[in-house]
Amino acid sequence: MNPQGRRGALYGAGAYLLWGVFPLYFRLLEASGAVEVVLHRIVWSLLVCLVIVAAMRQWTELRTAMSTVRGVATLGAAAGFLAVNWGVYIYAVNSGHVVEASLGYFINPLVTVLLGVVVLRERLRVAQWVAVGLGTLAVVVLTVDYGRPPVIALTLALTFGIYGLVKNRVGVSVGALASLTTETLVLAPVAAAALVVLEARGDGHFSDDAPWQGLLLVSAGVVTVVPLLFFAAAARRVPLSTMGLLQYMTPVLQLLCGVLVLGETMPASRWAGFGVVWLALVVLTLDSLRSARVRSRAAATPEPMPA
Repeated sequence: MNPQGRRGALYGAGAYLLWGVFPLYFRLLEASGAVEVVLHRIVWSLLVCLVIVAAMRQWTELRTAMSTVRGVATLGAAAGFLAVNWGVYIYAVNSGHVVEASLGYFINPLVTVLLGVVVLRERLRVAQWVAVGLGTLAVVVLTVDYGRPPVIALTLALTFGIYGLVKNRVGVSVGALASLTTETLVLAPVAAAALVVLEARGDGHFSDDAPWQGLLLVSAGVVTVVPLLFFAAAARRVPLSTMGLLQYMTPVLQLLCGVLVLGETMPASRWAGFGVVWLALVVLTLDSLRSARVRSRAAATPEPMPA
């Protein structure tokens, strides 16, 4: 791997490492409910984004992202799904469901593949169908184990999958920073108004245990934006297949946080369900790597010269 590739891999690992330890951070905000934390996360993320845009002089990119009503509406829709994802995740962390939240990010690649079939009418290879089938079996096994469908995991996987799908429709013309700034800009007025109402009603927790709770809520902006910038820096430097392998760091670390640090239980039946998910991911990953090699060889093969 060349120096650029190594730097990109480090950025990617940093992003997924930070996302992986999010349960420990959001547990510190347990005094505030999930809704309040999401509202603060939106407002402070916007301010952090604007500071970085100014520092990096990316006002032109931001204006481009906001140049059309359709583009802003699309990013606003993506932001809505992301906000739901944030809220459900924070609720999961602070209600003792970190393991189930990690499951959501394990099955996210399978949901993304399935969305490609349902929404984009993509045709799957045999191995991809096998992976989706195994993922479905895993959900059945975990439904029996939990005594209910794993709603938190499915909601996290579906909302993040749809978020990625909507962002895909925007295309690569909008950079990660400009995109996130636009998304938070769309949601920020509503979030700020809701926070004012919460504080006016005495239901807010910004001033609890002053100044620590307030500082933690403000820090949500930095905590949100930094790993996204790391991810964007990595995506420009390393192959998609490498990013695909690195992404599993996040749910693995979340699972470890849930079991080893936060003391959530994992009965044998639940391990069995997770095992089926991991088998599905092995099948999907091997198929993706094989497909990437085939495309690479095809691209490297010179076309025959015309006679």
